Amino acid sequence: MSPKKKIREDFIRNILAERGSVSVGSLAETLDVSMQTIRRDLDKLSASENWHRAYGRISVAKSLLNTPFELRASTNLKGKQAIAEVTAAQIPNGSTIFISIGSTPLEVSKALLSKRDLTVITNNLGAALTLGNETSNRILIPGGEIRLPDKDIIGEETEQFFDRFRAEFAIFGVGGVAKDGGLLDFHPAEVQARLKMKEHSSKSILVLDSSKFIRHAPAAGDNITNLDLVICDNPGPTPTSNLILSLKNKIIFAEQETETL
Repeated sequence: MSPKKKIREDFIRNILAERGSVSVGSLAETLDVSMQTIRRDLDKLSASENWHRAYGRISVAKSLLNTPFELRASTNLKGKQAIAEVTAAQIPNGSTIFISIGSTPLEVSKALLSKRDLTVITNNLGAALTLGNETSNRILIPGGEIRLPDKDIIGEETEQFFDRFRAEFAIFGVGGVAKDGGLLDFHPAEVQARLKMKEHSSKSILVLDSSKFIRHAPAAGDNITNLDLVICDNPGPTPTSNLILSLKNKIIFAEQETETL
């Protein structure tokens, strides 16, 4: 394979990971090649990737896409709010924190409004705007294109952004947790951003509601047992019992915790 063709194929994979869908004409214009060249590239790539082509566009198969953000944000809101309250209690005033994309980290950002003098490093635009309402906070966000309707930023620029900082805490969600504890997301770029946050923080905190256990998502990276703390709403379905036992004292069930307060 020629170097130019390899560059085109990598670009197409990356842009689909970030956007989910793109037109053939846009790819041809951006890469400065003919539509015919792009179609040949897509013919080859579509044979090995789970992509769908129609009406001059190529998109990631629906089975590999996450639930729309608005629906996720309103699902199990009580559980997410309990998770957020317990998570905020872990964060002292004046801390430097990473916050990832996702609806549960967004709820955590709302609970963190009770804190002061935070330095917040995030690619979650909703979290940035929420915590920006506390004027003692310092908010840092990456450059790049906002992914709508999720209101977040992912991609190579975001990975490079997180490489430039160090934080006391990394607060992140995931798309799913496999039976063996593998952490799953819907795009490789989401995985890479999460891994950068964990790598450059002193304490990693996974926030997730129990529906994420045994939920499939295609992009894998790291394992739940490698994290410092997991904050979940409740133990969830019986098949997760062995996985929960393996975490020992590294997991907090927020709904149980808030009931005792």
